[in-house]
Amino acid sequence: MKKTLFISILALLVAIVALVKDYLPCSKKTAETTAPVAAGVDVEAVLKEHPEYVINALQAYEMKAREEAEAQAKALIVENEAALLADNAPYQGPADAKVVMVEFYDYACGYCRRLFPDMSQIIAKNSDVKVIYRPVAFVAPYSEYAARAVLAANEQGKFSELHTALFTVQKALNEKMIDELAEKAGIDVAKMKADMKSDKVNAAFDANNILQEKIQIGGVPTLIMNGEMLQPSPSYIQSKIDEAK
Repeated sequence: MKKTLFISILALLVAIVALVKDYLPCSKKTAETTAPVAAGVDVEAVLKEHPEYVINALQAYEMKAREEAEAQAKALIVENEAALLADNAPYQGPADAKVVMVEFYDYACGYCRRLFPDMSQIIAKNSDVKVIYRPVAFVAPYSEYAARAVLAANEQGKFSELHTALFTVQKALNEKMIDELAEKAGIDVAKMKADMKSDKVNAAFDANNILQEKIQIGGVPTLIMNGEMLQPSPSYIQSKIDEAK
Protein backbone atom coordinates (compact mmCIF):
# COMPACT_ATOMS: atom_id res chain seq x y z
CA MET A 1 0.00 0.00 0.00
CA LYS A 2 2.78 2.43 0.99
CA LYS A 3 4.76 1.52 -2.14
CA THR A 4 1.73 2.15 -4.35
CA LEU A 5 1.08 5.50 -2.66
CA PHE A 6 4.74 6.51 -3.10
CA ILE A 7 4.65 5.63 -6.81
CA SER A 8 1.41 7.59 -7.25
CA ILE A 9 2.84 10.67 -5.52
CA LEU A 10 6.05 10.41 -7.54
CA ALA A 11 4.09 10.13 -10.78
CA LEU A 12 2.02 13.15 -9.78
CA LEU A 13 5.12 15.22 -9.06
CA VAL A 14 6.59 14.28 -12.43
CA ALA A 15 3.31 15.29 -14.08
CA ILE A 16 3.33 18.66 -12.28
CA VAL A 17 6.92 19.34 -13.23
CA ALA A 18 6.17 18.43 -16.85
CA LEU A 19 3.18 20.74 -16.85
CA VAL A 20 5.24 23.58 -15.38
CA LYS A 21 7.78 23.09 -18.17
CA ASP A 22 4.99 23.38 -20.72
CA TYR A 23 4.13 26.80 -19.33
CA LEU A 24 7.71 28.07 -19.47
CA PRO A 25 8.72 30.56 -22.18
CA CYS A 26 9.82 28.85 -25.39
CA SER A 27 13.33 30.22 -24.94
CA LYS A 28 13.74 27.93 -21.93
CA LYS A 29 13.16 24.79 -24.02
CA THR A 30 16.64 24.45 -25.43
CA ALA A 31 18.97 21.51 -25.61
CA GLU A 32 20.30 22.51 -22.18
CA THR A 33 16.84 22.27 -20.56
CA THR A 34 15.80 18.76 -21.51
CA ALA A 35 16.34 17.48 -17.97
CA PRO A 36 13.25 16.60 -15.82
CA VAL A 37 13.33 20.16 -14.42
CA ALA A 38 14.35 23.10 -16.57
CA ALA A 39 17.66 24.65 -15.51
CA GLY A 40 17.28 27.62 -13.25
CA VAL A 41 13.55 27.15 -12.72
CA ASP A 42 12.26 27.41 -9.17
CA VAL A 43 9.39 24.93 -9.36
CA GLU A 44 8.13 25.80 -5.87
CA ALA A 45 7.94 29.48 -6.76
CA VAL A 46 6.17 28.76 -10.04
CA LEU A 47 3.61 26.55 -8.29
CA LYS A 48 2.98 29.21 -5.64
CA GLU A 49 2.38 31.78 -8.35
CA HIS A 50 0.25 29.40 -10.44
CA PRO A 51 -1.50 26.91 -8.10
CA GLU A 52 -3.85 26.05 -10.95
CA TYR A 53 -0.99 24.01 -12.44
CA VAL A 54 -1.41 21.55 -9.57
CA ILE A 55 -5.15 21.23 -10.23
CA ASN A 56 -4.49 20.72 -13.94
CA ALA A 57 -1.89 18.07 -13.19
CA LEU A 58 -4.19 16.30 -10.74
CA GLN A 59 -7.01 16.24 -13.27
CA ALA A 60 -4.73 15.01 -16.04
CA TYR A 61 -3.29 12.31 -13.78
CA GLU A 62 -6.75 11.20 -12.64
CA MET A 63 -8.00 11.06 -16.24
CA LYS A 64 -4.99 9.04 -17.36
CA ALA A 65 -5.39 6.60 -14.45
CA ARG A 66 -9.10 6.19 -15.21
CA GLU A 67 -8.44 5.59 -18.90
CA GLU A 68 -5.78 3.00 -18.08
CA ALA A 69 -8.11 1.25 -15.62
CA GLU A 70 -10.94 1.19 -18.18
CA ALA A 71 -8.62 -0.20 -20.86
CA GLN A 72 -7.40 -2.91 -18.50
CA ALA A 73 -10.96 -3.82 -17.49
CA LYS A 74 -12.04 -4.03 -21.12
CA ALA A 75 -9.09 -6.28 -21.96
CA LEU A 76 -9.96 -8.62 -19.08
CA ILE A 77 -13.62 -8.73 -20.15
CA VAL A 78 -12.71 -9.57 -23.75
CA GLU A 79 -10.28 -12.22 -22.52
CA ASN A 80 -13.04 -13.87 -20.43
CA GLU A 81 -16.00 -13.20 -22.74
CA ALA A 82 -16.73 -16.86 -23.45
CA ALA A 83 -16.95 -17.66 -19.73
CA LEU A 84 -19.09 -14.57 -19.06
CA LEU A 85 -21.64 -15.63 -21.67
CA ALA A 86 -21.56 -19.35 -20.85
CA ASP A 87 -24.90 -21.09 -20.19
CA ASN A 88 -24.01 -21.99 -16.59
CA ALA A 89 -26.07 -19.18 -15.05
CA PRO A 90 -29.75 -18.16 -14.85
CA TYR A 91 -30.93 -15.63 -17.41
CA GLN A 92 -33.96 -13.72 -18.64
CA GLY A 93 -34.75 -12.87 -22.24
CA PRO A 94 -34.18 -14.69 -25.54
CA ALA A 95 -31.45 -17.34 -25.44
CA ASP A 96 -30.11 -16.11 -28.78
CA ALA A 97 -30.43 -12.38 -28.11
CA LYS A 98 -28.03 -10.09 -29.97
CA VAL A 99 -27.65 -7.83 -26.93
CA VAL A 100 -26.49 -9.58 -23.77
CA MET A 101 -25.92 -8.00 -20.36
CA VAL A 102 -24.24 -9.76 -17.44
CA GLU A 103 -24.95 -8.70 -13.87
CA PHE A 104 -22.76 -9.56 -10.89
CA TYR A 105 -24.58 -8.83 -7.65
CA ASP A 106 -25.06 -9.86 -4.01
CA TYR A 107 -28.43 -10.33 -2.28
CA ALA A 108 -26.99 -8.62 0.81
CA CYS A 109 -25.91 -5.55 -1.19
CA GLY A 110 -28.05 -2.51 -0.43
CA TYR A 111 -27.27 -0.81 -3.73
CA CYS A 112 -28.09 -3.99 -5.66
CA ARG A 113 -31.45 -3.98 -3.88
CA ARG A 114 -32.07 -0.34 -4.81
CA LEU A 115 -31.12 -1.02 -8.42
CA PHE A 116 -33.46 -4.03 -8.69
CA PRO A 117 -36.70 -2.08 -9.49
CA ASP A 118 -34.90 -0.11 -12.20
CA MET A 119 -33.38 -3.26 -13.65
CA SER A 120 -36.83 -4.88 -13.66
CA GLN A 121 -38.22 -1.93 -15.65
CA ILE A 122 -35.30 -2.02 -18.07
CA ILE A 123 -35.79 -5.76 -18.63
CA ALA A 124 -39.54 -5.30 -19.15
CA LYS A 125 -38.91 -2.48 -21.63
CA ASN A 126 -36.24 -4.44 -23.53
CA SER A 127 -37.67 -7.92 -23.95
CA ASP A 128 -35.17 -8.61 -26.72
CA VAL A 129 -32.18 -8.24 -24.36
CA LYS A 130 -30.75 -11.24 -22.55
CA VAL A 131 -29.67 -10.64 -18.94
CA ILE A 132 -27.37 -13.22 -17.37
CA TYR A 133 -27.38 -13.28 -13.56
CA ARG A 134 -24.20 -14.12 -11.68
CA PRO A 135 -24.76 -13.90 -7.91
CA VAL A 136 -21.62 -13.70 -5.78
CA ALA A 137 -20.91 -13.62 -2.05
CA PHE A 138 -19.34 -10.26 -1.20
CA VAL A 139 -21.22 -8.74 1.69
CA ALA A 140 -22.80 -10.86 4.43
CA PRO A 141 -22.55 -14.36 5.94
CA TYR A 142 -25.81 -15.35 4.21
CA SER A 143 -24.69 -14.08 0.79
CA GLU A 144 -23.41 -17.48 -0.32
CA TYR A 145 -26.52 -19.26 0.96
CA ALA A 146 -28.74 -16.87 -0.99
CA ALA A 147 -26.64 -17.22 -4.15
CA ARG A 148 -26.70 -21.00 -3.97
CA ALA A 149 -30.44 -20.96 -3.22
CA VAL A 150 -31.32 -19.06 -6.40
CA LEU A 151 -29.01 -21.23 -8.47
CA ALA A 152 -30.77 -24.28 -7.04
CA ALA A 153 -34.20 -22.65 -7.56
CA ASN A 154 -33.22 -22.26 -11.21
CA GLU A 155 -33.13 -26.07 -11.43
CA GLN A 156 -36.86 -25.99 -10.66
CA GLY A 157 -37.54 -23.17 -13.11
CA LYS A 158 -38.10 -20.77 -10.21
CA PHE A 159 -35.09 -18.46 -10.37
CA SER A 160 -37.06 -15.32 -11.16
CA GLU A 161 -39.55 -15.96 -8.34
CA LEU A 162 -36.88 -16.33 -5.64
CA HIS A 163 -34.67 -13.61 -7.12
CA THR A 164 -37.56 -11.16 -6.89
CA ALA A 165 -38.54 -12.30 -3.39
CA LEU A 166 -35.02 -11.86 -2.03
CA PHE A 167 -34.74 -8.33 -3.39
CA THR A 168 -38.22 -7.15 -2.37
CA VAL A 169 -38.71 -8.66 1.09
CA GLN A 170 -38.88 -5.97 3.77
CA LYS A 171 -37.41 -8.10 6.56
CA ALA A 172 -33.74 -8.81 7.25
CA LEU A 173 -32.55 -11.87 5.38
CA ASN A 174 -31.08 -14.97 6.93
CA GLU A 175 -31.04 -18.65 5.97
CA LYS A 176 -34.39 -19.36 7.61
CA MET A 177 -36.03 -16.39 5.86
CA ILE A 178 -34.58 -17.47 2.51
CA ASP A 179 -36.11 -20.93 2.97
CA GLU A 180 -39.48 -19.40 3.88
CA LEU A 181 -39.42 -17.13 0.83
CA ALA A 182 -38.54 -20.10 -1.36
CA GLU A 183 -41.47 -22.08 0.00
CA LYS A 184 -43.85 -19.15 -0.60
CA ALA A 185 -42.54 -18.95 -4.17
CA GLY A 186 -43.64 -22.53 -4.77
CA ILE A 187 -40.17 -24.03 -4.56
CA ASP A 188 -39.55 -27.52 -3.18
CA VAL A 189 -37.27 -26.44 -0.34
CA ALA A 190 -35.95 -29.95 0.41
CA LYS A 191 -34.91 -30.35 -3.22
CA MET A 192 -33.49 -26.82 -3.27
CA LYS A 193 -31.32 -27.57 -0.24
CA ALA A 194 -30.08 -30.78 -1.84
CA ASP A 195 -29.35 -29.03 -5.14
CA MET A 196 -27.46 -26.26 -3.34
CA LYS A 197 -24.75 -28.85 -2.61
CA SER A 198 -24.85 -30.50 -6.02
CA ASP A 199 -21.93 -30.57 -8.44
CA LYS A 200 -23.88 -28.41 -10.90
CA VAL A 201 -24.59 -25.61 -8.40
CA ASN A 202 -21.07 -25.86 -6.98
CA ALA A 203 -19.67 -25.41 -10.49
CA ALA A 204 -21.99 -22.47 -11.26
CA PHE A 205 -21.22 -20.69 -7.99
CA ASP A 206 -17.47 -21.30 -8.34
CA ALA A 207 -17.56 -20.05 -11.94
CA ASN A 208 -19.04 -16.73 -10.79
CA ASN A 209 -16.36 -16.26 -8.14
CA ILE A 210 -13.55 -17.23 -10.51
CA LEU A 211 -14.88 -14.76 -13.07
CA GLN A 212 -15.15 -11.88 -10.61
CA GLU A 213 -11.52 -12.50 -9.65
CA LYS A 214 -10.29 -12.76 -13.24
CA ILE A 215 -12.11 -9.60 -14.28
CA GLN A 216 -11.06 -7.94 -11.01
CA ILE A 217 -14.55 -7.00 -9.91
CA GLY A 218 -14.09 -5.15 -6.65
CA GLY A 219 -17.73 -4.42 -5.85
CA VAL A 220 -21.33 -4.97 -6.79
CA PRO A 221 -23.50 -4.34 -8.67
CA THR A 222 -21.30 -4.73 -11.73
CA LEU A 223 -22.94 -4.73 -15.15
CA ILE A 224 -21.12 -5.83 -18.28
CA MET A 225 -22.27 -5.44 -21.88
CA ASN A 226 -20.47 -5.33 -25.23
CA GLY A 227 -17.07 -5.74 -23.62
CA GLU A 228 -17.36 -2.91 -21.10
CA MET A 229 -18.53 -2.27 -17.57
CA LEU A 230 -21.60 -0.07 -17.31
CA GLN A 231 -22.34 2.57 -14.73
CA PRO A 232 -25.19 1.25 -12.54
CA SER A 233 -27.42 4.16 -13.55
CA PRO A 234 -30.80 3.33 -15.17
CA SER A 235 -30.61 6.10 -17.78
CA TYR A 236 -27.03 5.18 -18.66
CA ILE A 237 -27.85 1.47 -18.91
CA GLN A 238 -30.78 2.22 -21.23
CA SER A 239 -28.65 4.51 -23.38
CA LYS A 240 -26.03 1.77 -23.80
CA ILE A 241 -28.73 -0.77 -24.69
CA ASP A 242 -30.12 1.63 -27.30
CA GLU A 243 -26.60 2.12 -28.64
CA ALA A 244 -26.02 -1.66 -28.79
CA LYS A 245 -29.27 -2.18 -30.67
